Amino acid sequence: MGQAGTAEAAVRYLRSGQGPGLPQPVEPLPPPDLRCVGADERAPVDQTEFRRVLGNFATGVTVVTAPATPGTDDPAAPPTDAPAGFACQSFSSLSLDPPLVAFMVGRTSTTWPRIARAGVFCVNVLAAHQADLCRAFAARGGDKFAGVAYDAAPVSGSPRLAGALAWVDCAIHAVHTGGDHLVVVGRVTALGAPDPDGPPLVFHRGRFTQPPPR
Repeated sequence: MGQAGTAEAAVRYLRSGQGPGLPQPVEPLPPPDLRCVGADERAPVDQTEFRRVLGNFATGVTVVTAPATPGTDDPAAPPTDAPAGFACQSFSSLSLDPPLVAFMVGRTSTTWPRIARAGVFCVNVLAAHQADLCRAFAARGGDKFAGVAYDAAPVSGSPRLAGALAWVDCAIHAVHTGGDHLVVVGRVTALGAPDPDGPPLVFHRGRFTQPPPR
């Protein structure tokens, strides 16, 4: 699938379920064929070395959530599944005017189609004590929200996790292709920082850590 085809598939994610009747199924995208060298040539960068070197860049950790979606075009219909959520390091602010943020998600993610179908999401910036919560949302399958305290973000209704340092409520603004990932741009509709001075959860060289005390 080329770049144009991938972009069209991403747009179909956002359009699914908007017509009459039941929403169309939304499936993960297949891994792309990204070879830039011939079969008999050496790859320009070893993937293991790529991970090792880029792991030196410390990042914060977030959980991106979305509300359960209705089973029909009737907004009063019961939800078809539980809220969606996944752990995400690749999050950043993007634009001040208009207020935009972005996160990256693997094309084969099984959570992304559910977020795309909802059309909205909330980014929860995790605190230092929430490493176990992050691990739970990084796992595949199961009920990630079991035993997790949360309320509804004010605009999207996406889960806003208790104890997070900050939250950013968004509507999906655009989706772009980026190799084996999608770049999701969100337009900020509300945000807050209940504990702006708390220590953040940081991921560095393959493990969770904390910044030194100020």
